[in-house]
This record gives sequence, structure tokens and C-alpha cells, in this order.
Amino acid sequence: MALRRRLEEKIMDLDANMQGSLSFKDPVNVRINGKFEGNLEIKGTLTIGHTASVFADIVGDSIIIGGRVKGKVTAKEALVLLPTAIMEGDIYPARLNVAEGAILQGRCSMLHDFMNAEELARYLEVDLGSILEWANSGKVPGAKEGEGWRFERRTIDSWVSAGKVGK
Repeated sequence: MALRRRLEEKIMDLDANMQGSLSFKDPVNVRINGKFEGNLEIKGTLTIGHTASVFADIVGDSIIIGGRVKGKVTAKEALVLLPTAIMEGDIYPARLNVAEGAILQGRCSMLHDFMNAEELARYLEVDLGSILEWANSGKVPGAKEGEGWRFERRTIDSWVSAGKVGK
């Protein structure tokens, strides 16, 4: 209960027009009701209100879309498209809930608990050569399987959170 209360205290409402990059390292609940252009990286829950227009690449834990979003969306825990949602772009959710009436124009690739090197490169937005170099040198946590590699998403998320990417 105390953890939930602390998370609920960190709520940011964005009702204005904004442009740029927003990144949150600590869990926070963010609601966008206006217009946003740029990049969003959210730990916690991001809610795009039904009056919002967002033109951004978004990476977050839980993402709820009620308005218009154009861009790439990666939801590490869950993505919800409400009946008023208009989503244009590719989505990468761990779990997906699309309500009747929501519009999705783009591709959907579900995040799995385990990824191969190509999926990890796409997930981390780095080139495949870097992933293979990191894996072969032991810089990224993974397991060799035959000729390929296998990476657990939760372990990768912890590795990224610890700031160990490329080190």
C-alpha cells in the first residue's frame, strides 16, 4: 500500500502543447491531454487522454491510449487502446488490450519473455552487429543456443536500468 501511495503522489498532467524529449527514471504517472511531439520514455503509467494528439516514439511500462498517437510505441508491461484511440504506427506490447472502436493502423509485434539477437536489436534500437559483439564478449546477459542467442526481456530491462548498455 505504501508503494502504491508513493506512485500515486507522482502524477504529472500535461495539458499544454509541448515539444521535445521527456524521460523519467523513477516510476511516475503521466497524463497527456494536449499536444506532444518528440520522444517519451516513461517508467510507470502513461495515459494519452481522448483529447490528446501525440506525435512521438514512446517507450513505457504501461501505456493507455485514448486519443491520437502517431509513432512507434513499446509497452514493456501492457498497452491499452481505449474506444476513442487512433494509433498510427508500429506497436511492441508485452500485453495488448484493444477496445471495440479503437483504430490501429500499423504493425503489432508482441514482446516475448525471451528474444533472439534481431529482436533485442530492435527492442534496444541498436544495430545487430553491436548486439552480437556485446553477446560474444559477455557485455549483455544472454545464453548461446546453437548458432544463435537467447535473451530474457526482464534481465535485459534490469541491465538497461543499471546503465550497463555497451559497457
